[in-house]
Amino acid sequence: MGWTVSSRHPVGVLDTCTYIDLYELDPQDLPEIPEITAITLAELNQGVAMAKNPVARAERSEQLGAAIMEFDPMPFDEAAATRYGTLVALTIAAGRDPRPRRMDLLIAAIASANDLPLYTRNAADFKGLESMLEIVAL
Repeated sequence: MGWTVSSRHPVGVLDTCTYIDLYELDPQDLPEIPEITAITLAELNQGVAMAKNPVARAERSEQLGAAIMEFDPMPFDEAAATRYGTLVALTIAAGRDPRPRRMDLLIAAIASANDLPLYTRNAADFKGLESMLEIVAL
């Protein structure tokens, strides 16, 4: 486990920020088969709901629609729920507050429970989780 920098894997989980910026990234930096989670889908829906103007709402709706069409989101299941508790404990042990990181930790729990690397543009958000999760910094 631990940190890697743009290492290509056969399959990997994209966090929400990575999915949002997907078309700005070099495909060679991404897993051959990218996956998203149900948590990312929830965050994309939240983004549509919180859009401050019609243009932003339309852009976010388009991105949400693409996610729905292109991906079969990985679920937050019992294994992920169990792993989530472990990741919260690691976050606290690293001297960090897990509350503002809940969504990130839920996504990380799904990746970790499925033994998949997590691709992120915000690697610092996952500090302290390296023993349970391979984090690929983009």
